Amino acid sequence: MEEYQIKTKVVGVDISNERTTYAIVDIRGNIIAEEHFATSDYPDVNNFVKELSDKIVTLVEANGGYETIRSIGVSSPSASSVSGCIENAANLPWKGIVPLAAMLRDRIGLAVGLSNDAHISALGEYTFGCAHGMKNFIILSMGVGLGSCFFSSGGDHQGHNGYAGEFGHTCVVDHGRKCGCGHEGCLEAYAGAAGIIHTAEELMAESDKPTLLRDLDKITPRTIKMCCDKGDELAIETFKRTGEILGLAMANYASIVDPEAIILTGGISHAGKWLLEPTYESFEKHVFGNLRGKVKILVSKLNDRERDVLGASALAWSVPEYSLFK
Repeated sequence: MEEYQIKTKVVGVDISNERTTYAIVDIRGNIIAEEHFATSDYPDVNNFVKELSDKIVTLVEANGGYETIRSIGVSSPSASSVSGCIENAANLPWKGIVPLAAMLRDRIGLAVGLSNDAHISALGEYTFGCAHGMKNFIILSMGVGLGSCFFSSGGDHQGHNGYAGEFGHTCVVDHGRKCGCGHEGCLEAYAGAAGIIHTAEELMAESDKPTLLRDLDKITPRTIKMCCDKGDELAIETFKRTGEILGLAMANYASIVDPEAIILTGGISHAGKWLLEPTYESFEKHVFGNLRGKVKILVSKLNDRERDVLGASALAWSVPEYSLFK
């Protein structure tokens, strides 16, 4: 009888609007090798898939070869685990429907699982982070976009089409700011990176009050936070307004699903007390009374890119094994 060889490694891929990170991860969650390249360098998705495939193959061959790799897991904004496609991504260079899982599988010859980046963050947090041991929690992924995933009874809620959790595209202001998705008043247009910058610009236009924000070469959530640390009133007000809207939206979310915790991830979550304090105050003000004081609001302790690569690797272990090379 031929002995069946258990494969002990997978490839995890995290696609963001800025860069794509890919890594070989072993069965214990150790990252064996990791590299990245700029996503924005490949506005044509076919060229992107070719580049990613070639780079994965090169990394795999340098670290044990194909025979050790079971499958590939991919995290991306606007991805559906049901269709295996990226569909109408607001913040990626490729528009329309991109059958990414099938494109990678055809090029590399291994099983490919694809899921929304917020769902992958939740899987990484559940497996390796502060959600470990929790059964019901919400992950908020806060960066250029604003996504979420709800874990219910120990599993992530995907929804019928795989798009559950599009928290950033819920309406918080009727006829409000135009969002990248084409709608008006979406939460992402107020609490995503561009939305926070927009709020800072509005505040500067409303007032002639002196502010360090006017002296910045580039306004970003990070530089706004730096101005907050120096006591700048308009910078502090920027995150205060952001937190008021974000906290209200989170309260509505929590009132529906009754989570143990809401875990904030992504670059904007590192704004610290300037964002967290007004968000928590607004959350407690608006959440269903029986939940007041009972829902923990946490900031992830994991490195964002490492968590998402590890989450993608956890997805890879869950897809049915397939290989052109058996």
